[in-house]
Amino acid sequence: MRNVNVALLQLCSGENIKHNLAQIEQQIKQLPDTIKLVMTPENALLFADAASYRKHAEQQGKGPLQQAVSDIARRYGVWLLIGSMPLISRENPEQITSSSLLFDDQGEIRARYDKIHMFDVNINDEHGAYNESASFQRGEHITVVDTPVGRLGMTICYDLRFPGLFQALREQGAELISVPAAFTRLTGKAHWEPLLRARAIENQCILLAPAQVGVHGTRQTWGHSMAVDGWGKVIKKNPDAVSALQLNIRADSLKIIREQMKVAKHNRFRPRLTSLIKKNTTN
Repeated sequence: MRNVNVALLQLCSGENIKHNLAQIEQQIKQLPDTIKLVMTPENALLFADAASYRKHAEQQGKGPLQQAVSDIARRYGVWLLIGSMPLISRENPEQITSSSLLFDDQGEIRARYDKIHMFDVNINDEHGAYNESASFQRGEHITVVDTPVGRLGMTICYDLRFPGLFQALREQGAELISVPAAFTRLTGKAHWEPLLRARAIENQCILLAPAQVGVHGTRQTWGHSMAVDGWGKVIKKNPDAVSALQLNIRADSLKIIREQMKVAKHNRFRPRLTSLIKKNTTN
């Protein structure tokens, strides 16, 4: 196998922030120095209740959580995606968002994405009702950013069920799309892999999906962190281990697929898609 350049961390995060950070650093410490980009799941730093998210929410660029992540990225010389953490809303300082932050290898924030689709559902599992909008305000912007391994579009977990967002990211030049997640065990078993493969096929992008696994209070998550290529093939998968999935990702592998089947160009809904992007993209 060629030198790996991406690592997807599978975690079992909880309410103890110090433990969660130690779990992340321990996995990164064991990675080879060829790794350029590391991704963590949704709720990587804190997997708790609404009150805890509110208590630990930070202004972008300020606060102990972001400083700790910045230090780790700089110490190990990697770009580091925090799948989600609570941040003060950009639209309303009285609200918080579930936000994904990308740090470069110098510990600087390069991109932010606020989760657009809130997980407000009823599921026949041990937790029952999920009401994410009671904790977070939904995001208003799409995010695409250049990284050392390709141009990355950012999403979070439940966003996976909404193909329009992924089409908008592809329209903005995404080659890779991150899907940090905490899929429930019930929905994960049924839908996680089929949805990832579908979004990859539709948009001819490589999907990188680090996941939570195990028990988190009253919640159980599915795990199965994986990467899927632009043809819909699962490159590699980590079913249930709390460990890093190491991959060699080549964005240039998408070129032939995209030339042979020009789905983005053939999309008859592109004018509407462009309008959506103009409304939601920020500098």
